[in-house]
Parts: sequence; C-alpha cells; structure tokens
Amino acid sequence: MKKGPQSARAKTDTWDVAVIGGGPAGMMAAGRAAACGARVVLLEKNPQLGRKLLITGGGRCNVTNAELDTRKLLARFKESGKFLFSPFSEFAVGDTLDFFHTRGMPTKEEAGQRVFPLANTAHAVWDVLVDYMRESGVEVMLNAPVKKVLIKDGRIEALELKGSRTIRARSYILATGGTSHPETGSTGDGYAWLRELGHKVTEEGGALVPIRTVESWGKRAAGVALKDAKITLYQNDVKQSEQRGKVLFTHVGLSGPGILNMSREIGELLKYGPLDVELDLLPDMGYEKVNAALQSLFKEHHTKKIKNALDTLVAPALCPVVLQLSEIDADTPCNSVKREQRIRLMKILKHMRMGVKDLLGMDKAVITAGGVDLTEVDFKTMRSRKCDNLYLVGDVLNIERPSGGYSLQLCWTTGFVAGSSAALTER
Repeated sequence: MKKGPQSARAKTDTWDVAVIGGGPAGMMAAGRAAACGARVVLLEKNPQLGRKLLITGGGRCNVTNAELDTRKLLARFKESGKFLFSPFSEFAVGDTLDFFHTRGMPTKEEAGQRVFPLANTAHAVWDVLVDYMRESGVEVMLNAPVKKVLIKDGRIEALELKGSRTIRARSYILATGGTSHPETGSTGDGYAWLRELGHKVTEEGGALVPIRTVESWGKRAAGVALKDAKITLYQNDVKQSEQRGKVLFTHVGLSGPGILNMSREIGELLKYGPLDVELDLLPDMGYEKVNAALQSLFKEHHTKKIKNALDTLVAPALCPVVLQLSEIDADTPCNSVKREQRIRLMKILKHMRMGVKDLLGMDKAVITAGGVDLTEVDFKTMRSRKCDNLYLVGDVLNIERPSGGYSLQLCWTTGFVAGSSAALTER
C-alpha cells in the first residue's frame, strides 16, 4: 500500500506555508494553499498520512452530508453554526461533491443523506487527497513530529522537529485534530501550543461516543443494525430525551448514528445517576398496529415455530433476544402463543430497555468535544485572532456537530478556506 507523497530532505527549510498534521483538514489545506501558488510543506508525525481518515465510517468514509441548503445544514451544528456561514459560503457541500467527482471519485447517498465513495472504501478519499497534494506540489514530510513551536512577539517564528531540524514559514496551519483515536496520532499536541499563544482551549472529552450497557444479552445481537429506531433516555423513570436514528448493537453495548448523536447528553445525564436507554424497534407502529401485525403473522405461519416466523418483523439475529426478553420459548409453534405472551412480546418490541453503564473511552470517540474558543478565530479566513500567522482547521475548533458526514465536511470547508487565506497572505 502506498504511503502518500514522500520527499527526500528538503533543499530549504523556509516555506510560504507549513501545515502541521496530515489528516483530512490538513491535506485539504495543504493542497489548496499549493494550488494557489504557495510553497507548502506538510508535517505528519506518523509514517503514513490520514490514519484516522482511513478508519472513519468503519473504513467506508462518510465524506459529507448531502444537504445542499447551507442554512439547514448549519442548523445541525447548533450554536456553532452561526460562526460557519462565511467559510461555507466559500466552500460548501456542493463544492465538496464537485471536488471529489471531478477527480474521479463518484459517490453514493445513503440513509440520512450520508454520502460515501461509490467504491465503499476510505482509500478512495485518501487517494484523491494525496493526488491533489502531489499535483499541487506540496512537500510532505512523514515521521516528522513537531517537538516545539517557537514563539516570538505573539507570532510563530519556527517549528522545531525531532532531530533539531527547524522549519520556518510565513504562515502556519494547525491541523493536529483533537484527542479522539489517540492511536492514530491525535494526542492533543496542538492544544498545548494554542494555550502558549494565549488561546482559550476547552477539553471536554469525546463526542459521538458509543455506549456500554449493563445487560449481557446484548452480545447475542452484536452486529445487528436497526435502520430506524426511536431512542429514549430515562433517568429515575422520567423521560429525558428522545430521537430517531440508526442503532448498531455491539459486543459491549450500542453504537450507530442515533446513539452517537445522543452521547454527549448521555455523558451529562450519567453525572446525575443511573440512566436507561429504551429502543422502540417499530417506531412507525402504535400498540394496536403491532398487536394486529403479530396476530396476522401468527395466523399466516400458524404451524411454524415462532423463532422462524418472527424474522419477517424483526432482524433474524435479534429474534432470539426478543423472545428471551419476552419469556417465550423460541420453539413454540405460532398457534400456541398465548395472549399474555403476545402482549409481552409487543411491549418488548416497543420498549426494549437497557441500563447505560458508561461511555466508551477516547479511543472509540469519533470526534473530540472541545477545542479553541470560536470567538478567537476569524472564520472569514480561519486565522487565529491571537496569532496573525496561524490558521486553525478541523477538530482543533470547539464545534459541536452530529454524526452523518458533518465532521468531514467541516474539515473540507475549513481546510479549503485556511489554505486559500494562508497562500494569499502578503509575502
């Protein structure tokens, strides 16, 4: 597998733009700055570019969300959305799709307007970005961790690399990400440098994090995906929140966009005591319709064992769990299911409840909650208001967003704007 553009020792260590971090935002920023005519170096601490990119979306890479109405799209970013109108007016969802399509990467749209490469692999996205940088003339240095940021009079003067090598540039773009998936190199290095420059940085832990449940029976359903379930949170039997979305059963609990988008709220509620999550497996059907559907099912398959008939209503791998919770022997013929058993089954289908043990760790978080205070960034250019030769992109920004392609779109937009701005700064 190729590792991306590599270079021999650079002839000079002075550049127009130095990008720290070879993730999606960093690669977009570097490619754009070079395409605008700047001499650009990208510094990546790992031996390979885009390690986190390659594992996003289970290795499929949710490139963006297909909501072309920018106002509607930014509403999903909640309070952070008001800061993003300027950068999104320069590079929005349509521009992202054009960027990848014109570079030979067709896409497809799935549930929730999520956009994936038609090839179904993150490598397709990675290849486009690597080729973009190569064609634009970006100099890439791998295995090049920044050990120290040299600051003078409130500006970045140079970067000190391992081995005491020094990189100097007119402008710097920080694309180090947050602290999610630290095994990919996202260890929060940039936060310390930003604080040195006077930035206010919050570190709230992971966002979009799977949950661990108390019950052990969930393991039997591991791998089952519910395309659309209603998810309700209860604390002390009082409903706290609900929403609909895709849910994935795992060996330790629950994941999927529906759960991930509630994880920050789950984390907050857990501070106040035990919490339950309840799944409605048939959210479009009320009690009467579910009851009628079960009666019709049992009548049509009256001689079949219930375990072999229920899979027309519920995912086959989930049937044994549902029957266990309903206290129904899986080998019971449909015509022998008693009324009270049918009612219990109906209630489980509408109210599958589990105790939440905790959120999984930062190594499982999709993004980091926290980052630079947004009032300290000029979003027209992505330039720091504390350091006039520094630009900030991607996950170093304290921007709340849901699952479904929004995080990578944020990388493309902020990376493009920062790359353009840094390249056009007067030399």
